[in-house]
Amino acid sequence: MKTRVLPSTKMNSVAFYLLLLLISVATPPSTSATTIGVTYSTPPSISTTSAALSPDRIAAQVVSMKIPAVRLLDSNPSMIRAFAYTNVSVFLSVPNPLVPLLASNRSLAMRWCYRHVLPFYPRTKITIISVGNDVVSYSPDVSPFLLRAMQNVHLSLADLRIYKISVSTTFSFFNVVPTAFPPSSAQFQEPTGEVIIRPILQFLERTNSSFLINLFPYNMYRSSFSIPIGFALFEEGPFNFRDDLTTGVRYRNLFDMMVDAVISSMAVMGHENLPVIVAETGWPSSGIDAGEVDATLLYSEMFLKALLGHLRSGGGTPLRKEGVAEVYVFELVEKEAKQGVRNWGLLHHNMTSQYSFEFSDGGGGKGRRFVEVLVGFFVEVVMLCLLM
Repeated sequence: MKTRVLPSTKMNSVAFYLLLLLISVATPPSTSATTIGVTYSTPPSISTTSAALSPDRIAAQVVSMKIPAVRLLDSNPSMIRAFAYTNVSVFLSVPNPLVPLLASNRSLAMRWCYRHVLPFYPRTKITIISVGNDVVSYSPDVSPFLLRAMQNVHLSLADLRIYKISVSTTFSFFNVVPTAFPPSSAQFQEPTGEVIIRPILQFLERTNSSFLINLFPYNMYRSSFSIPIGFALFEEGPFNFRDDLTTGVRYRNLFDMMVDAVISSMAVMGHENLPVIVAETGWPSSGIDAGEVDATLLYSEMFLKALLGHLRSGGGTPLRKEGVAEVYVFELVEKEAKQGVRNWGLLHHNMTSQYSFEFSDGGGGKGRRFVEVLVGFFVEVVMLCLLM
């Protein structure tokens, strides 16, 4: 004897399947977008303009712009304190001149942690400490001290029972990766790679830390006449791509190509799975002199807007689908006008934006609104089916 299916049962089944569809639409994709932060350094001069930018004002500005992470290039204790209870992730840096001292004296490393970490953590969400910034380029005589200084800071944090702050150091792409194309053939510059970087990679692997790199497509674009401006600015076009013939990968922007060159360089040393953080990136809105014709506000806005959209898409790079873990845009506030200094600031000194787009949106608002409308429609259909 066949069992008849009542109409209400059929309608409930339809409602059930519609509900499953609703859940699949409302559930965010499994690929997580990169955390996007900014860098900030306290102005060295105490002018009227600089004095107005108090730590509390800077922290409030970062929060109002909905920026989830900030890199403090000088690790000013007042600035660290200002980010307490904001839920903004804070990335600290140890100045280059201190590296040899922290390497030679463990107690000095402990003292640095006592002054810059212990009074504020965990109220201030400190997540990472970079021991030195591009030491290989600016202070090559300090490079041999890098690893020991990192170890001493790491051990000092452990002695303070602080285990969730990772310790690393920051390299500059231009100074450690001599050839970016093809990315599959990239290797770290020797002898720096073998002598300095390899033991640091081993330390990062052991301590679950990330490889930090300053990566500026603008510098790479300026160094090579063969790179079209559209390729550096994420523009779609008939010539705005490069093919890596070894891997068969097509690169449609310079940023991804440079990131994958870093990943390939780490892979040569057996550490291809280390997380990568881009500690600085950006495009200058003005150059050192009139010769920098591509350092303009227009190109800077085009680059930043496209970069934010690209990172928030969650698409990653050809060699790393999850992409880089974090990216820090250089920099939050423009420097005081000086001849011979590039300007990278997102904000003017009066804290107004230099650009027409919102840093906190990145073009994702339209996509979110579409999903909200779609979810609302399915909710109404499900409710009607259940009531019938």
